[in-house]
Amino acid sequence: MGAMHSSSPPALVWFRQDLRLADNPALAAATGGLAAARRILPVYVLDPDAAGRWAPGGAGRWWLHYSLESLGRSLAACGAPLLLVRGRAEIVIPALADAVGAAEVFAGRLYEPWARERDQRIAEALEAAGRQLRLSTSSLLREPTQVRSGSGKPYAVYTPFAKAMAAMGGPAAPLPAPERLQGLEAPPPGEALADWALLPRRGWADAFATVWTPGEAGATARLAEFAAGPVRQYAARRNDPGVDGSSGLSPHLHWGEISPRQVWAAVQAAMPGEVVPGAPAWTFLSEVLWREFSYHVLWHRPGLPEAPLRQRYAAFPWAPDAALLRAWERGRTGYPIVDAGMRQLWRHGWMHNRVRMIAASLLVKHLLQPWQHGAAWFWDTLVDADLAANSAGWQWVAGSGSDAAPYFRVFNPILQGEKFDPSGRYVRRFVPELAKLPDRYLHRPWEAPEPALREAGLILDRDYPRPVVEHAEGRRRALEALAQMVTAAEAQAEGAAA
Repeated sequence: MGAMHSSSPPALVWFRQDLRLADNPALAAATGGLAAARRILPVYVLDPDAAGRWAPGGAGRWWLHYSLESLGRSLAACGAPLLLVRGRAEIVIPALADAVGAAEVFAGRLYEPWARERDQRIAEALEAAGRQLRLSTSSLLREPTQVRSGSGKPYAVYTPFAKAMAAMGGPAAPLPAPERLQGLEAPPPGEALADWALLPRRGWADAFATVWTPGEAGATARLAEFAAGPVRQYAARRNDPGVDGSSGLSPHLHWGEISPRQVWAAVQAAMPGEVVPGAPAWTFLSEVLWREFSYHVLWHRPGLPEAPLRQRYAAFPWAPDAALLRAWERGRTGYPIVDAGMRQLWRHGWMHNRVRMIAASLLVKHLLQPWQHGAAWFWDTLVDADLAANSAGWQWVAGSGSDAAPYFRVFNPILQGEKFDPSGRYVRRFVPELAKLPDRYLHRPWEAPEPALREAGLILDRDYPRPVVEHAEGRRRALEALAQMVTAAEAQAEGAAA
């Protein structure tokens, strides 16, 4: 039997957004299941040019370094070391398949427009040589093409999409990790991970490791910890940034260190009978489905990351201002809840989801900065920067997405802070210069009387800025801009009709 295996063609397993061994359909298909009957060459290709501006940002590269390090150790321990290659994947993958005599290349399917185009070219190159690219559903519960409305069209609104997903039933059980793999006896030479210089040269990301453990083991541990208790309080605690109420799974899901099937199964096991709409567990699983919906929209509307999905918003009168954008990026807007979020992002490569919405709203409404500028900053600084979710989230806030909040709904960042961080625990942690202010002034320090400021050791404009734009003025400007866009859209429509 062993001789037969060694004489059969090996398979290439191309790891991408599925940096794990458990529940990896591409790996399972390549090896022939748990028996690991076929020799494989696991490979990761660093191909930033293919993604262009959507190559991983600084925080993403930090995560990728440690995730690949973890995956490399796991694969080596199983008997099939990971080959690292830098270059154009459409050249590297066919050349590798030819070099080792692989008849098939197995990979998890990607959904970004640039990746879809590249995969098509690679499939054609392999087919021309008598080989095949076999793609598996690895990072989603369902393929975007599988979920259709009654009329057969893709969904544009989340709620009916989620109902359709629920009606399709729960996902299949996750696949176990293989215990042993058969690697090649003489694999081609690869590169050293350190030579890729993925880690930031300055100390920006030093604190990331105090919060995150990239890799499959870290993902598995975090999911187990969340399912063991916090998932039961998720609905009650998820909007409070001052407590640890989130799952923290988003970067692990983005990099594929854990699959959504594994997440679903863990929640189902922790809360049996409650994985149905309306039940407590569904509040968390709805976030998993929102991620699915974002990919559904990206697949059917590939322009999502670049341009407004609602055409009329193409005429929105943004007022780009480098100084305002910089103040927002650095957490110096004068609105404590926003500044706490932006500083959490800079320090930990992540921001609480509720605060993401508040911070994004301030940028696109009060400050009238294009949502694409905010999305670009998030792309560079989030360890969970995900093209589908990031783009969908920003378009939601900007009012231009397929299922967006109306632009005229302008969050009051003062009231939002008082509502979601009433104790001030979050703001005091990330904006320490405000830590000694009484609760009543914490989210509006400019209203604090001079004795309270002195007692807190705070001098406004020196230690902490006043708001870059006053709330009422920011709201007025936002609504004026919206009215200007509507007028322009109506005039355009009249001109087209004439």
